[in-house]
Amino acid sequence: MSVVEEIKERLDIVEIISAYVPLRKAGSVYKGLCPFHQEKTPSFVVYPDRGAWHCFGACGTGGDVFSFVMKRDNLDFREALEVLAQKAGVDLAPPSAARSQHDQTLDRLREINQAAAVWFHHQLRQTPQGETARDYLLGRGFDDATLDRFLLGYAPDRWDGLLAYLRSKNYEPADLLAAGLVIEREQAEPGRSPFYDRFRHRIMVPIRDLHGHAIGFGARSLRSDQQPKYLNTPQTVLFEKSHVLYGLDAARRAIRPRGKVIIVEGYMDVLACHQAGEENVVASMGTALTEAQIKQLRRYTSTIVLALDADAAGQAATLRGLTQARDALDREWVPVLTPTGLVRHEARLAVDLRVMTLPQGQDPDDVVRADVNQWREFVNNAQPVVDYYFALARNELDLSTAQGKSAAVDRLAPLILEVSDEVKRAHYTQQLARLIQTDERSMERLLLKRRPTAPPAPRPQPAPLAVWEEAEEIDLPTSYTPPPARPARAGQAARPAAPTSSAGHCLTLLVLHPDLLPDLQAELVALGASPLDDDDFNRADERAICAALVSGAFDDDQWPGMTAAEASLLAQLQAAGQRLPALARDQLLEDMLRAVLRLRIGNLKTQAKALPALTRSAREEGQSDEVRSYQQLQQSLSQHLRLLEQILNQRTFAGRRQMTTNA
Repeated sequence: MSVVEEIKERLDIVEIISAYVPLRKAGSVYKGLCPFHQEKTPSFVVYPDRGAWHCFGACGTGGDVFSFVMKRDNLDFREALEVLAQKAGVDLAPPSAARSQHDQTLDRLREINQAAAVWFHHQLRQTPQGETARDYLLGRGFDDATLDRFLLGYAPDRWDGLLAYLRSKNYEPADLLAAGLVIEREQAEPGRSPFYDRFRHRIMVPIRDLHGHAIGFGARSLRSDQQPKYLNTPQTVLFEKSHVLYGLDAARRAIRPRGKVIIVEGYMDVLACHQAGEENVVASMGTALTEAQIKQLRRYTSTIVLALDADAAGQAATLRGLTQARDALDREWVPVLTPTGLVRHEARLAVDLRVMTLPQGQDPDDVVRADVNQWREFVNNAQPVVDYYFALARNELDLSTAQGKSAAVDRLAPLILEVSDEVKRAHYTQQLARLIQTDERSMERLLLKRRPTAPPAPRPQPAPLAVWEEAEEIDLPTSYTPPPARPARAGQAARPAAPTSSAGHCLTLLVLHPDLLPDLQAELVALGASPLDDDDFNRADERAICAALVSGAFDDDQWPGMTAAEASLLAQLQAAGQRLPALARDQLLEDMLRAVLRLRIGNLKTQAKALPALTRSAREEGQSDEVRSYQQLQQSLSQHLRLLEQILNQRTFAGRRQMTTNA
């Protein structure tokens, strides 16, 4: 993980920009008055999920958190890096040799897991051996689109199926062992490999990081005599179960607009919900929630709903989850005036934690398959955590005894004290008083004695895990995407990962052939489009490279003031360029032109997605001028988008016709 990515991982762009610009939520985005020009209609939009911002008004520009700080405070990239690194608590010292080696190891294990996921998926979809697994998944109601989207697979009933495949791809058994895909025998027979496949005759569910890369697997048995029913990848340097929530890579885009995240227990629950269109669902994979998992979810929402089984085991899991969640969740320390006139600080839970109780004997996938509207009703009727604990106290405690009453106060008092709303807190205080048959005033005095009087010592911030890197918005991997090129081993020069975005491809071509930039600009102008400039890019390091190219400062792979972060991206672009096919000059120019057109089309589509939510928000607020402005902007963007798509289609058709002619 680069320093730039680590800073973005730790910082919330909405929080940073809110220090400069008052923002209001509008659907999945935030809007406000642009700080860079005078306006009355909010045209400044922040995209939390993408870590980006854009001005739809006179500026017509955008970028990431670095670009905003640079523009707002008139800083160069190096200065903005220092400012944001300090806010994020990131050390700007160069990575040590050990850290670089560790990063290479993580890259290699990601690559191996991704290659395994693609192979498992092929076994499920294309081989006779996968028929049993296909029949099982079909019987559970999963369609082909879900199988492909989540890259579900099948591990054949062989001891060395995956091992032989990965060995044929020149992966070393030691690396496969480190990835958790094989097991090493204590005593190997002469002439036989000491390694064998960990997963055999099981349905394979890839567990992915926020990039969509497989980092581990959950494997479901297909025979009743197979134990355990679910077998997970063991803990590795890449995969640690307590730090991962299954499905978060696919759910995070839906969590913000829905305003809540639903946590279920199993993989199949997540798959069923997402197939039904309920995509704000993730799984804890049968474990109690951990602090690392809660912190990930808090980036997207402040409302967390636990949807667990209604049986005894499910209730026990719910209690474990609630206890762990309450311990991990942030508290707000608010000043309160005491009856004596003194000010004291009291803790309030900073999130809305709820419990969704399902019908007896039904799992989430049962409910959502039977009636998705009933599922939504259960979600909307989820109980606040205090109500859930009150119900448990009534069912489990003998409230006619002093011991039962004392236990009820011990359970419920800490939760009541954490309620942030004063009216709700008073309501629960009255409810607890009635529950143990005491007067309300006595209960208030009892709770007052239990209130913490000072904030606890700040909890040390754990170092961010390399698994959870910040990334651009990406599509989930397709069924047969080939695994990326292997990184170098120890002792060899490390090859940076190739950029896969439209912006990365466009810059790769320009970095390799800067002499073609004048011709590219002339072609764009001749087509009625504007010349390429740094506003075509969102990331600050990409903008810096483009600006150096356009200004002519790019000289021999460097330019004045180039930072280490920019040099790192430049090295990635150059490495990616080495894997591109050799093309003639006119073909390169055509490829550049199409890359710029695709980049702009993608940017326009992203901008256009925000406008319906902005329009609805303005209409609900009665801002008719804003509504008209957004509608006009939508029309303008649509016209521009159609023009660019028409140009791209014409160039693509002409290129294919030329290739056919040449052939």
